[in-house]
Amino acid sequence: MSDTATGAVVTGFGAVTPLGTGADALHERAVAGESALHDGLGSCHGFRAVDHLSRHLVRRTDRFTQFTLVAADEALTRAGWTPGDLPYDAARVACVIGCGLGGTASFEAQGTVIAEQGAEYVSALMVPQMMANAAASHLSMRYGFKGESLCVASACSSGAQAIGTGLRLLAAGAADAVVVGGAEASTSELVSAAFRNAGALSPTGRCLPFDTDRDGFVIGEGAGVLVLETAGGAARRGAEALGAVRGYGATSDAHHLTAPDPGGGPAAEAVTQALRQAGTAPGELDYLNAHGTGTLLNDRLECDALRLALGGDALARIPMSSSKGALGHLFGAAGAVEAIATLQALRHGVAPPTAGLRRPDERLGELDLIRTARELPGGDRPRAALSTSFGFGGHNAALVLSTP
Repeated sequence: MSDTATGAVVTGFGAVTPLGTGADALHERAVAGESALHDGLGSCHGFRAVDHLSRHLVRRTDRFTQFTLVAADEALTRAGWTPGDLPYDAARVACVIGCGLGGTASFEAQGTVIAEQGAEYVSALMVPQMMANAAASHLSMRYGFKGESLCVASACSSGAQAIGTGLRLLAAGAADAVVVGGAEASTSELVSAAFRNAGALSPTGRCLPFDTDRDGFVIGEGAGVLVLETAGGAARRGAEALGAVRGYGATSDAHHLTAPDPGGGPAAEAVTQALRQAGTAPGELDYLNAHGTGTLLNDRLECDALRLALGGDALARIPMSSSKGALGHLFGAAGAVEAIATLQALRHGVAPPTAGLRRPDERLGELDLIRTARELPGGDRPRAALSTSFGFGGHNAALVLSTP
């Protein structure tokens, strides 16, 4: 247990997002203040699965699984892992990938087939393509992971809870390494219509977290994958630690299927749990990557919960931004991609702004909202940050991340 007493080290990470393929593109373009939102969507326009995967594999997978495999290839390459030559016993490598909606594109395409041609023409591949655990399954097969493999499906907190689940597997001694992350590809008209009719989607096609003019979120797509190992395991194989997951907290609102708890208590408790596990005080946080969806209600209640957990004075001094102004809301991928964005900010010492933020909403209270890239302080101690994720169904998750 001594290897996991302070969490897990991150030896690799990779991402596919609307800002481009690769975790470096995510950081560089976000820091530059760029937004990838166009026509009311955060789509990965430049991504072509056949540029990275065999045509045989592309035909058998949904877009969210394709994102996962490409992000994982980057993460595992950074970690120095190769297929067929794992640094650990394959039975001791676990895989946890979060996903909120699964293969909606494959499901909708086959629905069209039924309507136009009849049920007998529905592909036998539809279920393997659309099932939410397909990404974790394909990733395990691609690299030969034979430890526990599962999908965390907790709406917009899925990616963060997948990381937390991996952390717990390591701490319990159930695995020596865990490949974790989240993926989503649900930018269809059907999903958009549902969120629009629920009043959550921005009618202007903009996502402006914490801005006075915010009016809802924009749907995005992508994937983020991280390799977690114990500090001792990484050191024994001579791997470079790119960062660390120090603490994880998760709670349930037990309040409403879509609306957050109005008091913010359970969300605040998730943050408190993560800080306690990490042994980190609010004043030691150098950056806060907020859930920040850009809806009137969620931004306000998140700020209330953060103030409750951290204290008003501490929150006012922590540089804070939301990735969703640049990427849109990636649902099941959001927590994992935002964890990678947070790690990149800590590693490079520069935090990205909330893209599009022009007029911070004073009704949210005193906040240090980042509007242009912000240098983070250095020093003798590791940089530390908080990343929050809150999902439909009342799922609350918080991660404390740091430099090694």
